[in-house]
Amino acid sequence: MLTCALSIFAIVALIAMELAMQSQLSWHKSGLPFFYKFNIDPDTKLPLFWDPVNGSFYALPFLYGTLVTSLIALVIAVPLAIGLAIFLTEMCPRVLRGPLSFFTELLAAIPSVVYGLWAVFVLVPLLREHVNPAFMAIFNNPTMVKLFGWTHLVGDDGLFGGVNLGLGLMAAGVILSIMILPIIASLTREVMSAVPNSQREAALALGATRWEMIRIAVLRNARIGIVGSIILGLGRALGETMAVAMVIGNSAEIHRSLLSTGHSMASVIANEFSEATSDMHRSALIEIGLALFLVTILVNACARLLVWAVTRGAPAQVH
Repeated sequence: MLTCALSIFAIVALIAMELAMQSQLSWHKSGLPFFYKFNIDPDTKLPLFWDPVNGSFYALPFLYGTLVTSLIALVIAVPLAIGLAIFLTEMCPRVLRGPLSFFTELLAAIPSVVYGLWAVFVLVPLLREHVNPAFMAIFNNPTMVKLFGWTHLVGDDGLFGGVNLGLGLMAAGVILSIMILPIIASLTREVMSAVPNSQREAALALGATRWEMIRIAVLRNARIGIVGSIILGLGRALGETMAVAMVIGNSAEIHRSLLSTGHSMASVIANEFSEATSDMHRSALIEIGLALFLVTILVNACARLLVWAVTRGAPAQVH
């Protein structure tokens, strides 16, 4: 049994060692600047980040795409997930609790490629024809440009400027939000269920309304665990590959607009690894994988510690 348990540590260590060994060529050439430097194209005078033909390998666009899409996913998913968890834990009728919980867990079980196909045929046209034009009309109207143009967040060079293709950072962020929603909701519900009923009863006995009881007695006591569930959802968003690769547009550039195409750390590995012909190209992709591996482990470890800090020693509750 001890051998079975230690095999998990061995697998993680072997993965880290192999990634470190295979990325040595890129690491020795670029070092840490691999993640933040870039070259200048002599013809266009524009930043040149990732150009396998000319041997330029810098991962800043992939870091940018990963962070932006993950942030969009959290902004959309966190309010929905916390609201769903509150409803299931504190307000849901018993007859609806089972079906809602089942469908929430079902979302987490759907394969990534199925999410990607749904996004290509349903989400991307919806964004291109309805959602993105609405945001462009709001952010790019003359009044907004006059008032907030100095921020460079509105107008043609703002968050919703440029060409509306449907594909891009916005589409990737939306599909990620749907994928991390069940993770955050399930863990938040678990953390809220671990709050002792005596806390709820004490708040109600002091004259609190139901909403005040939820806010003061439940959410306040569960806030550390809720933050942990959000970070765990972030870890899933950082490492998601197939669905993101199908809708992000796969462009190794950095643009301010959320409607522009981009790349994430995971999607560039999936798209280019089989076509990497040079040792340096392959080593650079593996170095991106090593960075993603370490970041994912760190994020998930922090999230688990926060969730454990709330749920440890909590008695099981029957719903």
